[in-house]
Amino acid sequence: MDEKWLRYLEKELEKDYLLYLSIRIKDDRKKYRVYPEEKDVLNVLNNPFDNIKCVILGQDPYHNGVAHGYAFSSSDPTYMPPSLRNIFKEIESDLGIKTKQSSDLLRWVEQGVFLLNTSLTVKEGLALSHVGIGWEIFTNKIIKTLNSEKEHLVFMLWGNKAKTYTKFIDEDKHLILTSAHPASELYGRGGFFDCHHFSKCNSYLKQNGIQEINWE
Repeated sequence: MDEKWLRYLEKELEKDYLLYLSIRIKDDRKKYRVYPEEKDVLNVLNNPFDNIKCVILGQDPYHNGVAHGYAFSSSDPTYMPPSLRNIFKEIESDLGIKTKQSSDLLRWVEQGVFLLNTSLTVKEGLALSHVGIGWEIFTNKIIKTLNSEKEHLVFMLWGNKAKTYTKFIDEDKHLILTSAHPASELYGRGGFFDCHHFSKCNSYLKQNGIQEINWE
């Protein structure tokens, strides 16, 4: 964990609900495959606090073995889930560029994109299986810390669940961008394509003297 993250979260890490959560997940790992691997669960907190520019919220990890601690990102760069394919399509349309078709998004993380799932583990083959067991308390604390301790962040909140997190974010300090989830395009509901979040993000960063993100 990044040193500054550790300082902000030190008291939270001592709370009883995280002890319960740890015991629950260890027990589940004895019975099922749980992703990501234990060593990767908190990878997102390796992202240096001072470098973070943009927060993208996901719900829970991929449940097929490619999760590695970052929302929407895969440890297998050739695995291309439909939601990520739609994210790349929107980037290309929005910015007029050709993206690198790799689902390992560490190239974004290294530039200060914080890819946070609100639930940090999942059972194999069972989406949302660890939603509601306590992770959200911890990830809410992470979002509140980003809101209070930083300025001029861009929050990309896709889908109705992600939009509920606007209540934790001060829109006078940060830019909040909301849209339908990328997966909505798969079911004909629309609302994600043409959201222009990536160009809006870079414009906001530039206006505030912050290095833009290379979304390629």
